[in-house]
Amino acid sequence: MEIENEQSAIFLQLIIQHQQLAMMGMGMIPNPMDNTIIHDLEYAKIAIDTIDVLKEKTQGNLLDYETQFIDQVLIQLKEKYNEAETTPPSNIIIP
Repeated sequence: MEIENEQSAIFLQLIIQHQQLAMMGMGMIPNPMDNTIIHDLEYAKIAIDTIDVLKEKTQGNLLDYETQFIDQVLIQLKEKYNEAETTPPSNIIIP
C-alpha cells in the first residue's frame, strides 16, 4: 500500500507541475526563475494537452481520487485558457 501511495503522490505531482506550467503560460503565476509574468498561450496549451494525454493514456489505471483531481485541473485550466485568449493579463511579457 505504501508503494501505491508513493506512486500516486508522484503522479499527482506530475499533474501539478504541468498545471503550474500552463498557469505560467497564461500569466496567472510568475516564472519562478526570474519572477516575470508571461503570456504565451502556445506554451500553456502544450501543458494542458500533456495533462489530457496523461489522462487518456492512464485511463483505467488510476484511483478514483486521481481521476477526479485530473478532471478538476483540466476543467479549471481550460476555463482559464479560454479567458486568457480573450483577455490577456496586464503587465506581461509577450514572447
